[in-house]
Amino acid sequence: MATIKDIAKLAGVSTSTVSHVLNKTRFVSEEISLKVLQAVSELNYAPSALARSLKTNHTKTFGMLVTTSTNPFFAEVVKGVEQACYEQGYSLILCNTEGDPLRINLNLSTLLQKRVDGLLLICSEVEAKAFGQLNHYPELPMVMMDWGPTDFNCDKIQDNSLLGGYLATQHLIEMGHTEIACICGPLDKVPAAQRITGFKQAMQDANLTINPDWIITGNFECDGGVAAYQALKQCQQQPTAAFICNDMMAMGFIHAANKDGISIPQQFSIVGYDDIELARYLSPALTTISQPKRLLGQKAVELLIDKISSKRAETQTIALEPSLVIRDSVIAK
Repeated sequence: MATIKDIAKLAGVSTSTVSHVLNKTRFVSEEISLKVLQAVSELNYAPSALARSLKTNHTKTFGMLVTTSTNPFFAEVVKGVEQACYEQGYSLILCNTEGDPLRINLNLSTLLQKRVDGLLLICSEVEAKAFGQLNHYPELPMVMMDWGPTDFNCDKIQDNSLLGGYLATQHLIEMGHTEIACICGPLDKVPAAQRITGFKQAMQDANLTINPDWIITGNFECDGGVAAYQALKQCQQQPTAAFICNDMMAMGFIHAANKDGISIPQQFSIVGYDDIELARYLSPALTTISQPKRLLGQKAVELLIDKISSKRAETQTIALEPSLVIRDSVIAK
């Protein structure tokens, strides 16, 4: 691989002249510049990112830890992050954690060794306990995305899940439903806890009774929706609708209901949460709460770059507002 010394030798100039031409740090005559650029072309020279990072103390690289990029919600957030990095001239190193603390620690160590300029984290509160080593890097810009409080210095971007849960339940109530179930996610996750709080608040504001048998905890995956359907089917009294706290569980719930001959929404109405890309292609198309997922990724990158450029010490928290997307999975009672 050609070096800057090879370029200088072929062009018949000093290494500092080559550096000035490539980095545009000083005026160099057109004749000399052309010689240098011709040498660069002939030798297929590519600047060393490592050497540049050692000189500038910036690698123009961000690291990202995500629970799993196979979940459509996370995948769409990652897409927003990657697009924003591309537009801002940054590279992205993506690491899946799969919820494994040992894997988290290994990934973090790798990213820190690669001298990333900042970290983006989108994991559960349980996984946050594995991030103790980050306390040793208070100057490293970090953004926590879509989760709860942390005990180390970082910016945060969060979805207003309480409002989202309220909007979902309110829509079912406005459509005439009074007997409403809630299929919530793991309550150790802040968004899940907030969504069920929003559900309860909407029910209370409408003076409706909350049946504790109709509140079922799932796992935010498709099989959790199937299990929730089976559990709800065992109840002596059946609701007419459900707020399901993410689209993945809603997909599993609809699949199980269809296998049982239950027609959605003619016999049972559903509102999901997240508005993943697949939601509009389900049968029926899923009414759901939309999170601005790509905006979440974009804002996270913007926060990191702002932290780097401004060198601010204080942290920032940004809340992104959810909205209701009405499709075909709810019918008037």
